[in-house]
Amino acid sequence: MNLCRIKFLGMLICALSKVQTVCFEKLAIAFESEAKWESSLRRIQRFIADYVLDTELVVRLIFQLLPHDPPYRLAMDRTNWKFGETNINVLTLAIVYPGVAFPILITMLDKRGNSHTKERMEMMERYIKLFGRDTIDCLLADR
Repeated sequence: MNLCRIKFLGMLICALSKVQTVCFEKLAIAFESEAKWESSLRRIQRFIADYVLDTELVVRLIFQLLPHDPPYRLAMDRTNWKFGETNINVLTLAIVYPGVAFPILITMLDKRGNSHTKERMEMMERYIKLFGRDTIDCLLADR
């Protein structure tokens, strides 16, 4: 990742923290830049449309920025909805902190309905591979 992308991601993360929304227009206005907000908006749009982000890099960054040290309480949950005719089914693993959960890993499921034990186990194996077993206090999940 080049320096320009790193600076952009820093501004994007700061803007996300300020406005607490993913609305591109609001993020662009919150950018700390001398550029016009319309230019920042176009920059966000190009980044989202064109750049393939290394998700492992992002996960490690989020992990390093967490406000407390391990071991962590983890929460696993799944959500399913439709966008037009498209089913969206997401399995998420998050680190729980008082009042908020920080999503660490997500898996897009190519089906409707519940996740299977194998899919949940694969997600936990990914977490352990990235951060180790000793960073886990407990896992919270339904069912």
